[in-house]
Amino acid sequence: MTQSDDARLVDLRTRLERQDPRFAHAMRAGRPAPPREYRRTGPRWGLAIGVVLLGAGIVLAQGLLIASGLVVLGMAAQLIDPDPPRTGHRSPGPR
Repeated sequence: MTQSDDARLVDLRTRLERQDPRFAHAMRAGRPAPPREYRRTGPRWGLAIGVVLLGAGIVLAQGLLIASGLVVLGMAAQLIDPDPPRTGHRSPGPR
């Protein structure tokens, strides 16, 4: 590899270690681990809590529990999307 390729690889490694140290450590150790973008434990807990709140609200006939369960489910469903759409307009590419 050329000198510029080595410098780019070192830069990539340092950025990766800074952004996701768990993933970088797993790569050095030879044990694959999912990157931060694919670890979705928080939103999954949110989905579980939302379902419990919604179910409890239905069983107890409590509108506030039903509404809060639906809100928590909506927020968790929004967070679990791996690639949310970007806001704004895209500029057309070259023709």
